[in-house]
Amino acid sequence: MDNTFFSFPIKKYFLFFNLFFFFSIDNVFAESVSGFIQLPVSFLFLFKKGGYVMIPIFLCSVIAFALVLERFLSLRRSKIFPRLMMKEINSLSLSSDFSDINSICNKYDVPLTRIIVAGFSRKKLGLGEMEKAMIACGQQESSILSRNLRGLGVIANLAPMLGLFGTVIGMIRAFDVISKAGTGNPGLVAEGISQALLTTAAGLIVGIPSLALYHFFRSRIDKIIFELESISVNLINSLADKFGK
Repeated sequence: MDNTFFSFPIKKYFLFFNLFFFFSIDNVFAESVSGFIQLPVSFLFLFKKGGYVMIPIFLCSVIAFALVLERFLSLRRSKIFPRLMMKEINSLSLSSDFSDINSICNKYDVPLTRIIVAGFSRKKLGLGEMEKAMIACGQQESSILSRNLRGLGVIANLAPMLGLFGTVIGMIRAFDVISKAGTGNPGLVAEGISQALLTTAAGLIVGIPSLALYHFFRSRIDKIIFELESISVNLINSLADKFGK
């Protein structure tokens, strides 16, 4: 499994997500908000102009960044499949000598070793019981690997909805101004519309990368689970060959 994407230093994780939210608003919307004047627009100015709805959107971005960073660190291949451990397990599988399997698994507290221990703890009950134990433990490990993904998925759906909520508030504000002052002062109307567009954009800026990363991690976890199952099946087959001799 390719692990190059997970080998970047932590600083690049920060740049990947945090800068995407904080500085894309600064650069992308500075020209559009300042209009013909072309004045530089700060993030704080846009944040205030977006209204109170920008606060939960900002909190969503912070939480999403924390979840993404935690998933990147937790799903590193070196943490799930330590190289030295894999060499030792492969050597046992090739030689069909499983006498040291427990000592190897006790040295590493990773999903694969927990699955192997669960299976080999029922070695006396036969291969069928070993396989059932590994499947049950594998399902549990799958749930552990998928933790925090639900939160990221919630943010991916919640942030655009918050942006839409800000849009509705901004449009209500704009039409309220029109109903009271008419269309004689377009600047007042434009302020409400600007708020509506800013919150929509902010919600999408948080929601789109969150959704993309959610599916990326989901695919990553599926590949990890598939490899865990393959290794476990190979061990069962090697043990079956040994008993058949």
